[in-house]
Amino acid sequence: MIEKIRSLPQQAGIYQYLDSAGRILYIGKAKNLSKRVKSYFNLTPTLSPKPTLSLRIQKMLSETVALHYIIVENEHDALILENSLIKQLKPKYNILLRDDKTYPYLYVDMEESYPRFELTRKIIKGKGIRYFGPFSVGARDILDSLYELLKLVQKKSCLKAKKNCLFYQMEQCLAPCEFPVPRESYLPMVMQGIEWIQNKRRLIKQLEGKMEFYSESLRFEEAMTLRDRIERISKSEITSQIDLASTENYDLFAIVTNETRGCILRLFIREGKVASSTHDFIPITPYFSLDEAYERILMGFYGNDKPPVIAPILTAHPFESSEWVSEHLSLLFGKKAILEVPQRGGKKELIELAITNAHELLRTPQPTNEILLAQLQELFTLSTLPRRIEVFDNSHHGGSATVGAMITYDNGHFDKKGYRTYHLQSRDEYGQMSEMLRRRIEGFESNPPPDLWVLDGGSTLRSLALDLLTSHGIHLDVIAISKEKIDGASHRAKGSARDILHTEDTTLRLESSDKRLQFVQMLRDEAHRSAITFHKKTKLKIDQESKLLTISGISMAKIHKLIDYFETFEAITKSDFQTLCELIGKKDAENIQNHYRETTSK
Repeated sequence: MIEKIRSLPQQAGIYQYLDSAGRILYIGKAKNLSKRVKSYFNLTPTLSPKPTLSLRIQKMLSETVALHYIIVENEHDALILENSLIKQLKPKYNILLRDDKTYPYLYVDMEESYPRFELTRKIIKGKGIRYFGPFSVGARDILDSLYELLKLVQKKSCLKAKKNCLFYQMEQCLAPCEFPVPRESYLPMVMQGIEWIQNKRRLIKQLEGKMEFYSESLRFEEAMTLRDRIERISKSEITSQIDLASTENYDLFAIVTNETRGCILRLFIREGKVASSTHDFIPITPYFSLDEAYERILMGFYGNDKPPVIAPILTAHPFESSEWVSEHLSLLFGKKAILEVPQRGGKKELIELAITNAHELLRTPQPTNEILLAQLQELFTLSTLPRRIEVFDNSHHGGSATVGAMITYDNGHFDKKGYRTYHLQSRDEYGQMSEMLRRRIEGFESNPPPDLWVLDGGSTLRSLALDLLTSHGIHLDVIAISKEKIDGASHRAKGSARDILHTEDTTLRLESSDKRLQFVQMLRDEAHRSAITFHKKTKLKIDQESKLLTISGISMAKIHKLIDYFETFEAITKSDFQTLCELIGKKDAENIQNHYRETTSK
């Protein structure tokens, strides 16, 4: 390794430190690979970490036995490649923060004859566009409230109708589609809507008055709906007495930490006022780095899409790669990105406001779910708090309709959008799990790995998963859950068969009342349910295909043609004769309809 370090090129690139098992410990970037990597080590008399390095870095280097590097054209390419590889490979000593979802904006086109408010996550073309946001929560609630409280044109299609509709009859629209409504009479409502967006307390006051009316009218369900909406709108803002004496915009990011948790606070200032805020908690591990956390947050928040509103970026602390991030964002924005740490004045007061609120959020008790996850981390000696978990199971019947399922648990709930199902070719359980996990690993580039894998199986399948991950240089915790053997076999139906947890170098038999075991069982059962459901659908489809194939003249190609058109077998049974004739010909259409008549009559 020392010869490799000595021969490193003086070019931009990324470097990877690997441990004895071939797993990637850390990925870094450099303007000059030779200078950067050599800054970690004393090369004489023997290769050793420099004593001035932090304990975190020294521990990482003590585990490092190999070095890989990739040369790129420039620093910008190094930053992009580093960010992409960290998300894919999840190195032990890097900080992995999942990308922020794109927050929505409200916008209005003031050049329209009768402007309307809309939601967007992208830039809308037009000189008269005004944006409000971004909103981490409550954007849809604000939009719905504006249309309930103001007599605006309710739908884009309304103006094309040329005749008033139900909204006019409900006194929720002036119906400019039919009646001559002067624009100067309409615009004050738009300006009122803008004022409520910018001062949500006034909007909330209007909603509270309406909620009280519903309550007094014994319309309790509608009152409760408004109560929940008010709560969501209130969550999106931090109240502030700071007067910037300007109409400037800022995106502000602050991180504060205690011994166990960190709080990431984002504050969006629009036209001199706090438009919205959002926060996340992150676990603090021995590997935590404030410098890297800021880089990951900004790269994750802005992603690769130009935001509708480009604002100067304020951070509560300086961080090492700020120049790199600024250059990347300048290319993304198409203009110079302003990235600064305020030292005085109104911007410094905003930073202090963010830090104060972040500290206050850290004082709130940890949710019960987080406490349980922390207990799992301790029990299984996991490298990170398992906020996002993927669980795998497979299902088949006598070797037919073999499928697999992956379910996702994320921050206290099952994330149905993260569920995946797989058609599998392997005949044995080991091969099926291997096939499924390989395909998931191949998808890490577009959908980064979670914090933990849970497998429905024993220690052999867990070892398989670790071998696959190691072969790709990925550091990811894996546990497995299986039934203990009774009479030489594993029987789910036998009540006395206990669940066993398989973790690093050990097996755990917890009491059935143990909350940690119950949590893992809940994950396993949901994966099992998903796999069984997909198996039944697959088996039904295979059975229906087989029945159609028994009909004279009906080939698999014709079945696929019918499915492409009708989408389901049920739709084929209800199809009209003419459509079938157009798709596969008169004779085959008659044979299919006769087949379904005979099946129904039995």
